[in-house]
Amino acid sequence: MTLPKGFGSGGADGSSSADIERMIGRRVENMTGMITASFWAAIIATAIGTWAGYTYYPWAYPTSSGHFAFIVLAIIESIGYLFCVKVMEEGSNKNSNGIIGASVGGAAVFVLFVSAFVGW
Repeated sequence: MTLPKGFGSGGADGSSSADIERMIGRRVENMTGMITASFWAAIIATAIGTWAGYTYYPWAYPTSSGHFAFIVLAIIESIGYLFCVKVMEEGSNKNSNGIIGASVGGAAVFVLFVSAFVGW
């Protein structure tokens, strides 16, 4: 891999992971917190969006349909979150199973709470 001027040893294929990290900035293995915050923002935005649908447009978006959409979208977001974190940490020695379990479990409890007590 050819690196820009100032990076690497100057010889052929003299790039190392430290050079790549310095060139890119921050390694993605350290971004679990950012992806988790984005996941929770997506779950909350989905809840607010479906709530707005069946609160302001009940003739077009009934409550049961809104709950179904919220549940399905939350499942899709949870699977995407799991894949994002696992692919991001592939090949590293990091292990974030605890934060994934807590986030997906918390999202499941949140979805069940919203579906059981909101909008009926």
